[in-house]
Amino acid sequence: MPNLEHPAYPAATLLHLESLVPCRESQVSMLLSIFGERQQFSFPSIFIYGHTSSGKTYVMQTLLNTLQLPHVFVNCVEYFTSRLLLEEILIQLQSYSETEQTSHVPCDTFNDFVRLFKQAVASRELEDQTLYIVLDRAEQLREMEVNILPGFLRLQELTDRNVTVILLSEIVWELFRPSTGCFEPFTLYFPDYSIGHLQKILSQNHPPEYSADFYAAYINILLGVFYMVCRDLKELQHLAALNFSKYCEPVVRGEANERDTRKLWKNIEPHLKKAMQTVYLREISSSQWERLQRDDGEPGQLKGLSAHTHMELPYYSKFLLIAAYLASYNPVRTDKRFFLKHHGKIRKTNFMKKHEKTSNHLLGPKPFPLDRLLAILYSIVDIRVAPTANIFSQITSLVTLQLLSMVGHNDQLDGPRYKCTVSLDFIRAIAR
Repeated sequence: MPNLEHPAYPAATLLHLESLVPCRESQVSMLLSIFGERQQFSFPSIFIYGHTSSGKTYVMQTLLNTLQLPHVFVNCVEYFTSRLLLEEILIQLQSYSETEQTSHVPCDTFNDFVRLFKQAVASRELEDQTLYIVLDRAEQLREMEVNILPGFLRLQELTDRNVTVILLSEIVWELFRPSTGCFEPFTLYFPDYSIGHLQKILSQNHPPEYSADFYAAYINILLGVFYMVCRDLKELQHLAALNFSKYCEPVVRGEANERDTRKLWKNIEPHLKKAMQTVYLREISSSQWERLQRDDGEPGQLKGLSAHTHMELPYYSKFLLIAAYLASYNPVRTDKRFFLKHHGKIRKTNFMKKHEKTSNHLLGPKPFPLDRLLAILYSIVDIRVAPTANIFSQITSLVTLQLLSMVGHNDQLDGPRYKCTVSLDFIRAIAR
């Protein structure tokens, strides 16, 4: 029995939609209930949030395209100013029912956008059905003019048209809400995929030359290795496609059959360990990875760009490393003097404690709270940093790596050698 039911859409269309969005049936069913029928007025604004790679963008694109609902889809990172964003919405709206290329639509203010939007809706004969405006990466709206976000939330009221604005973001609504107050959207949360959901989704992409059970067993092995360090669906799909040929080698050579899981695991285990050291980094392409693994080399040696000393970290990971270094080697009383532009007058004193006369680098790093790390991070980064789940997941990866390091270094937990060591694994962990 299908999970998606709605009287306004054919059962065959809903069944096809259900097959395209596995493990997101409850969220799609909720959205269908909110949307209602085509001619009905829907909720003025919907706020959808969740962690990276939780299916927000894919579900919205698939839902609107499969049901053939009139919509405009804009990425706020690509159109990073209010003028670019408003003009792109009008351009997509004008080209919705036209085949020829549309001309540039100048739009400087939100008042101009409301006027041009009403004209475009009337000219395209969209007044008898709901028009959906989807703004992906909506946290960028907070960097624009103060009237942009409240204006989109009240667009249905301002234009007196049947329009629904859908905001997709990785942060919660409490970090969006302006201090002056605004129209509260309907919030919908997309939870992370569980290991069972990932198993089901990844197993659907099995190659036709192999059985579904064989590929499902491979996905089970892959998740058993990578699930604790990586839960990004896109990254896991990349890893599954990258390492499947190595898993099939004993079967292709005739050394094992599809049910001999022990031999298959022993063959791919060292290969997966090497792949784990480059997860998220995308240092080399799939073809380069396979070619390098076929070359002869020392057993257990890491092949690829990670074998070299130079490695480029992601943008925020560099600042996290700098903030952690400053927090561990500088006293707390110096934060106001170092990181505040207008810290006021600081009274000079020659009094120093006995242990402060020694260099902090000789004493080793000191522990610091998470709030202090984030405060230093926000002060040294020029742009406004949203406290998304990505920032906290990088810090969590660092803590996890430190705990795993303690297991094999119990004799060095209290020594300066352990505290001062910053290995390549340390940098990779905080870059995740």
